[in-house]
Amino acid sequence: MAQVPLNQDQVDRLKDMASEIADQVQSFIAKHSSVSAERTVLRLYGVDGVDSEKTPLPNRLVDILREKDRLRSGVSSCFAAAMLASGKDAQATAELIVQGKIPFGDTSGFPRADILKKEEELAENAVAALDATRKRKREKQEKWPLPEEPWRYIIIATGNIYEDCVQAQSAVMAGADMVAVIRSTAQSLLDYVPYGPTTEGFGGTFATQANFRIIRQALDEISQKEGKYVRLVNYSSGLCMAEIAACASLEDLDVLLNDSMYGILFRDINMKRTFIDQYFSRLICSRAKILINTGEDNYLTTSDAIENAYTVTASQLINEAMAKKAFLKEDLLGLGHAFEIDPEVENAFLYELSHAQLARQLFPNSPLKYMPPTKYKSTDIFYSHCLDTMFNLASITTRQGIHLAGILTEAIHTPLMQDRYQSLCSINYVFNIARGLGNEIEFKRDGFVAKRAQQVLDEAEHFLKELRQVGLMEAIAQGKFANITRSLDGGKGLGGVFEKASDYSNPIMEKLEEDGVIHASTND
Repeated sequence: MAQVPLNQDQVDRLKDMASEIADQVQSFIAKHSSVSAERTVLRLYGVDGVDSEKTPLPNRLVDILREKDRLRSGVSSCFAAAMLASGKDAQATAELIVQGKIPFGDTSGFPRADILKKEEELAENAVAALDATRKRKREKQEKWPLPEEPWRYIIIATGNIYEDCVQAQSAVMAGADMVAVIRSTAQSLLDYVPYGPTTEGFGGTFATQANFRIIRQALDEISQKEGKYVRLVNYSSGLCMAEIAACASLEDLDVLLNDSMYGILFRDINMKRTFIDQYFSRLICSRAKILINTGEDNYLTTSDAIENAYTVTASQLINEAMAKKAFLKEDLLGLGHAFEIDPEVENAFLYELSHAQLARQLFPNSPLKYMPPTKYKSTDIFYSHCLDTMFNLASITTRQGIHLAGILTEAIHTPLMQDRYQSLCSINYVFNIARGLGNEIEFKRDGFVAKRAQQVLDEAEHFLKELRQVGLMEAIAQGKFANITRSLDGGKGLGGVFEKASDYSNPIMEKLEEDGVIHASTND
């Protein structure tokens, strides 16, 4: 494949700086937890369902501990003691607690050794469930092979999970390799996970465990018919990152949009909360073999794609470093970028080739997520289709990993099935006729593409030095990313963050961390 000349010493230097920046955030994460992280523990222990007022049981149990000022020790030990008291499974115990039939929050009634033993049993079962989903997906992929990259990624957004199944299967028959069921508008701001199948949603369908199960079954059916494994995508960014990751893992999802920076910048979610939740969610994704997608592409919707290209590169490097702290391997890192340069700029396509090629070479083992034009889309659908076609050409030439279909009616309405069909036809055409283009061309060492790639890399290095000096959180507060400013103690969800007590317990996280090094060094 064509290459631009990069100095490997400089690349290594940038990755070292990104790791140092990630370490600064990790030191904060290690000392704190959140209500969502604690609810995730309960979900992985086996707690699900809602009470008589339709409040999810994990929320009710965590709220009980908060009211008793017991949450700083974590939910795990209190719940283990409650299970010892009830003599029943996790679900039945949770229901008894909510009904007020057994106490919750007092661990003095049982020897510490018995509680620890129960916690260990619960944690082992939880991690076994994550291992089981990894095994099931591997078996499916052995039966129905994965298609060749770039994987064609299509979004479904009807609001009705059953209609989503119809559209998803239709998209696969038209060539889609990955199907994303986009979330209902503003679900990322809900501090709970909705329960059960849903048939109404604005701008998308609610992300629930039941909905995950329904759409996964539909995609398994079409995978069988088409003879290829179709990946299912959903969203875990927001106030319930780790909880949704847990629900997704239990239902064999393959990909999650998982990036705290997106939530901080574009949904005004408190940065402390999201960094904490992101880490636990990524530990879960690592063990369950869920590929994560990051949101750097969004930066270019609010800032100029040429002037601020270096912020995308720097954020990709930081996201990679943070993901590796959670033991995610490179083949699970769908780092994001986008085709968002103003088409009126001369040689805009060369800029795009340069940026895409730079990302491909910086992260050679990662399935990069390449996003289509949206910022400069027009209600002239023929012009928009032309923009998408050039995006398709850039993607196949530079061998991106995940190619999100550009839709010709992007600037008009939520796309219809026919719009998606036309988009996939264009992708199929360009990917076929230009499949080997990247192996046939060379970039001039002193040409436009090579010089632009070096410029972006130099600017990213300068930026990372600045971030290392002030810290990532302060840099966000100063508006260094996407020209958006978010304060350290502002945004939604800060009230759900707490400092861990000396006796804090989260044996699932401990086990995932202990086993992470082993699993990260294998192909399992």
